[in-house]
Amino acid sequence: MSKEAALRAMREAAYAERTARSTVAPRAARPTVRPAGAKAVAPATPPETDALCGHRSMNGRTCTREQGHAAKSHRYG
Repeated sequence: MSKEAALRAMREAAYAERTARSTVAPRAARPTVRPAGAKAVAPATPPETDALCGHRSMNGRTCTREQGHAAKSHRYG
């Protein structure tokens, strides 16, 4: 068996294992609607008079503009 054939066989075996594993235990479908009587969850941020936007950048910084600003870009500072 050549090196390429061995690699191909290993790759196909791994693929077969992944597909078998995914068909054995499918994930439960999430409900699309809330059950009756469920309360809406409020945001975790405390209410402030001059609340900030709170948009987070990829590196973890938060936007310092006011909540609901009209500017298209965010200001991180």
